Amino acid sequence: MAILRIGLVQLNTQSDRTANIAAIERLVGEAAARGARFVMLPEHAPYLGPTEGYQEGAESIPGPLTDRFAALARRQGIYLHAGSLVEKTESPGKYGNTAVVFNPAGEIIAKYRKIHLFDIEIPGKVSAKESDSVAPGDEIVTVEIEGITFGLAICYDLRFPELYRLLALQGAEVLCNPAAFTLYTGKDHWEVLLRARAIENQAWMLAAAQWGPSEPHAASYGRSLVIDPWGTVTAQASDGVGVVVTEIDTALVAKHRIEVPSLANRRPAAYTLEPRGTAVLR
Repeated sequence: MAILRIGLVQLNTQSDRTANIAAIERLVGEAAARGARFVMLPEHAPYLGPTEGYQEGAESIPGPLTDRFAALARRQGIYLHAGSLVEKTESPGKYGNTAVVFNPAGEIIAKYRKIHLFDIEIPGKVSAKESDSVAPGDEIVTVEIEGITFGLAICYDLRFPELYRLLALQGAEVLCNPAAFTLYTGKDHWEVLLRARAIENQAWMLAAAQWGPSEPHAASYGRSLVIDPWGTVTAQASDGVGVVVTEIDTALVAKHRIEVPSLANRRPAAYTLEPRGTAVLR
């Protein structure tokens, strides 16, 4: 059981990387000054802009950008979840949308590449294929921080409950979801999906979000949230750039998993898909 003071940074990232990093350093410093031991940024924290800028700015991990974040973690004496960064990959023309977590010594202690990519084709209306430029991950990642197990995910992953269930089965007590949810979907789905993932896995949910317009993208919804294992919102950012700081208590995870033992009552043998049987949750 552990109590941890956490901070979520809500950004309005643009295409100017220098200005974005300056805003990140200022807001992370604010969260640390308010006692946060763990601070999380939103998806695409260092850059959100024209498509060509992602490939141009892709870096290896570790690399110059992660060195900058490592120095920030050391300077503030915190665990820093860098939201997501654009990672150079071995796939020609493709980059990774990758979360990186640093400890207070500036060491990389976890790296997760976004698994689920947004590909959509509605004839005559919408055509978008994230997989044209992004290389998906295939690894489920947890990391221990101050005796608490954190599970990592990014934005669109939120719509795939099986990922969060597997994180919970691997011991995750806290689920992290940095995001750049659009205003269009966010107003109806953001809080609902986050609360659902928290309730069904009886885990804390931390969601740091982009807010506002970032050309040429649609406006991001914002409303960074902290949700407890019962599904109650315990902290929420208002519109705009800023920081949310609060405490999470993993005693609530144990309490609710005893009171409503849905994880313990699972029946994995009944979940095999037939006749093909290609997916089994154990």
